[in-house]
Amino acid sequence: MRENNMIIEFDSRSENEGFARVAVAAFVTPLNPTLEEIEDVKTAVSEAVTNSVIHGYGERVEKIILKASIKENTVSIEITDFGCGIENIEKAMEPMYTTRPDLERSGMGFAFMEAFMDEIHIESEVNKGTTIYMNKKIMG
Repeated sequence: MRENNMIIEFDSRSENEGFARVAVAAFVTPLNPTLEEIEDVKTAVSEAVTNSVIHGYGERVEKIILKASIKENTVSIEITDFGCGIENIEKAMEPMYTTRPDLERSGMGFAFMEAFMDEIHIESEVNKGTTIYMNKKIMG
């Protein structure tokens, strides 16, 4: 399979989390992923988008950019927001850590992303935003 790329920009509304999941699932389909592989990718995307909506922007509605690319049998995904950023990435990646204890959230978003994807990398700058980079090899 040759290389393939997509970019989608959407509002930071919680209802768009499902849209992002379905878009990435459809994009990955040509790799003939197993049901488990597609669920892993969808869950990781869901967690990343939810983090942008809840933690990146809070009550504000701004833009989230989802980029995905396929090269060989690997899907690479980037989720970018231009929100508040993450002050301490290492701390934010600890299971059960949350900046929003007022919400019924488990603080497991990054842990899920790490569990379901082969690689995850986060770049963030306070008051500028965050990009989450994820890769997964699809074995089909």
